[in-house]
Amino acid sequence: MSKNALVSFKGTKNINTEIQLTGSKSECNRALIISALSKKLVKVENLSNAADTVTLNGILNKLGVENGESAVDSKLKTANSELVDVGPAGTAMRFLSAYLSAKNGNFLLTGTERMKQRPIGILAEALKKIGANISYAENEGFPPLNIIGPLDQKTAQIKIKGDISSQYISALLMIAPVLPQGLTLEIEGELTSKPYVDMTLDMLAEVGIAHTWNGNSISIEPQAFKPGTLVVEPDWSAASYWYSIAALADEAEISLPALKDKSLQGDSQIQKIMKIFGIATSKTEKGISISNLGLSLDTNQVLDLKTCPDLAQTIVVIAAALGKNMAFTGLETLKIKETDRIAALQNELAKIGVTLTEDNLVYTLNTDNLHFPDKITIATYEDHRMAMAFAPLALLINEVEIEEMQVVEKSYPYYWEDLKKAGFDVQEI
Repeated sequence: MSKNALVSFKGTKNINTEIQLTGSKSECNRALIISALSKKLVKVENLSNAADTVTLNGILNKLGVENGESAVDSKLKTANSELVDVGPAGTAMRFLSAYLSAKNGNFLLTGTERMKQRPIGILAEALKKIGANISYAENEGFPPLNIIGPLDQKTAQIKIKGDISSQYISALLMIAPVLPQGLTLEIEGELTSKPYVDMTLDMLAEVGIAHTWNGNSISIEPQAFKPGTLVVEPDWSAASYWYSIAALADEAEISLPALKDKSLQGDSQIQKIMKIFGIATSKTEKGISISNLGLSLDTNQVLDLKTCPDLAQTIVVIAAALGKNMAFTGLETLKIKETDRIAALQNELAKIGVTLTEDNLVYTLNTDNLHFPDKITIATYEDHRMAMAFAPLALLINEVEIEEMQVVEKSYPYYWEDLKKAGFDVQEI
């Protein structure tokens, strides 16, 4: 039976702590696929303990990446469909769709019931155009996928929409070097989450894979990986929750060792965004330190989050809790995440009297009826970011109950323990 977390914070709301964050899930999952494609010429250090990364690593090792596979093993896999279950790991689903298309074998790629509701058609159809043998095992455009590899490349040029998940683009770019003809992606429209595509290309470059990016076209020729090590830095997405805590505390000084202010991760933009809430970031010998300056800049602006949508829940909750009637754009992809994150935010913010309404892709907070009850219960919708975005409200509400506390294991398994280090009281109920 799932347990809930009852979070509270007694006494003066002053936070002074040092938190060692887990490795970046985004970097880890890319590094694992790159390592597998290189046949382990590329090593990975500082792997995340996030459930998504543990899942992907386990799948890749089971598929024979660690020790290679014999010709007999390969023939057996081709004859008999091998079940590959990613559970709730969306990144793994997308990256493996491409990886398995390039690998010898017959696979059934599946996941949880929620995963079967998350679209994969744009990526699957792009792979099929390249030459992949992919079919939908249940519903058109959705997992599970039947994949028979390796693909027989028909073309090296495809078009793909830029305003969908950047993970589709990253999945294609990572397999490009091992395709006989390489690959050129023509991105149609505006590119959403560009920093994540930059991250993928930068990590490929670290291990010898060159690319050209002219206008809206990214090209990668067939080429060999060079031996090397990808060292994963701590997770800026996880850091965002500590910015939230700093913003809602009376005073805060929080040290986050090993984080780089100049990072491959798009979510490092939290440094700039949080300035408007009076949170300063400073570089230290160990990493970075964040502090609450007690100042708030002009929040009468439309904040565009299209390049860092995973920060949306955190920032929206902060703005709501501080009574800021802010507006946001770039939230289109939130509806196809672990849950419909827009609906989830609307439901849970209503519990403190705040509304989030949409008009022509602009989402506006109204905090005129903001109030803090003595206790609030937050539903998580099987979404790790809902739990971690709302838990810091314990600095303003006597008791915050978070349903299904284990959801944080997806990206930040030690979240509750780290809250305790910072002075929060967290009880399992």
